[in-house]
Amino acid sequence: MRHIVIGSGPAGVVAAETLRALDPASSVTLFGGEGEVPYSRMALPYMLEGRIDETGTHLRKTADHFGQQGIQLINSRVSAIDAASSIVTLSDGRTQEFDRLLLATGSRPLQPPITGIDLPGVHTCWTLADARGIAEQAEAGCSIVLIGAGFIGSIILESLVARGVHLTVIETGDRMVPRMLDPQCGNMLKTWCQKKGVTVLTSTQVESIEQRGSALTVHTDQGHAISAHLVISATGVVADLELATGCGLDTDLGILVDSCMQTSARSLYAAGDVAQGRDFSTGGYSVQAIQPTAVDHGRIAANNMVSSGSIHHHGSLNMNILDTLGLISASFGLWQGVDGGESVTLVDEEGFRYINLQFEDDVLIGANTLGHIEHLGVLRGLIQSRSQLGVWKQRLLVDPTTIMLAYLSTLVL
Repeated sequence: MRHIVIGSGPAGVVAAETLRALDPASSVTLFGGEGEVPYSRMALPYMLEGRIDETGTHLRKTADHFGQQGIQLINSRVSAIDAASSIVTLSDGRTQEFDRLLLATGSRPLQPPITGIDLPGVHTCWTLADARGIAEQAEAGCSIVLIGAGFIGSIILESLVARGVHLTVIETGDRMVPRMLDPQCGNMLKTWCQKKGVTVLTSTQVESIEQRGSALTVHTDQGHAISAHLVISATGVVADLELATGCGLDTDLGILVDSCMQTSARSLYAAGDVAQGRDFSTGGYSVQAIQPTAVDHGRIAANNMVSSGSIHHHGSLNMNILDTLGLISASFGLWQGVDGGESVTLVDEEGFRYINLQFEDDVLIGANTLGHIEHLGVLRGLIQSRSQLGVWKQRLLVDPTTIMLAYLSTLVL
């Protein structure tokens, strides 16, 4: 059997290793495409911060890990897939045949429609090359504008503060991390960042960026004209569907897959940020651009590439945990709640502690927290187990900090 995996992020690496373990006699080829060893994009801000060096971003730390595993790692970009003929074509014209292929091409950064977004002084922080470029320019004391205060932007924010820059963050939403935190929680995080010396402008749209010499000026719809040495765009990501659409696969926000991670082409599978997989909370299909989901997808897809129908994906829980300048925020499951559900909120604004629990009947289905780090695993466990809380639901509606006692009650046989 000839297995090809396109994409060397977490989904692709886990898939390649699983294929090798399950099918020792097969050939396993992993295509990267960036000219780098497989690395974690989520580790790039820690490299900027100086907490790790480049090798710390690598997904596998052992030299020649993939060669030792019998996985052929090729850092060449795949330009086309012929699903009918089971052939991939590389950007240099070479071709390679396959029996099973996994698309794990991940996401690409969104390019907002802003005049001047393509100027030389404007960067994304998505690739190792991006991080190198930012590290060279983000010197202590310089002024930087960060466009976007979502999950990725907030991680970058921390690394820039650690470098001693003067930072302004601009977010179109009415709060920080609007796809993860509710309005009250997101604005408490904003206040925290402001107290740490970061200028945060929410409900603000960047209209244009202009450059005069080496200086940049960022203009907003609120009338700001902000001078900067460097502008970083972190306005979100979208599934990289170029290869999928090029070979005729069914797509929506991501590549459409079944519970075995199989696409509309029998020999092709998809995993990670590019796949529209099953959502644990809703039972439907969605794109979850988070690393735990990518790892799940890669493992399940590889099992089914070796033995079709051997493992079914029952859904990944949407969850995010974020450390922003020492304040931990988290979201799990249906943190926005559902129609007809109940919720409880406990707030300590001065202490930067917040918890919101969402219920459907007597089942915990979602949560938002800020500053509460003690019971994050318990929240995840209760949501994933779909445990019926019985009398503990009413007790949690009175005091959500008793979540550990509620969890322990579900373990009693």
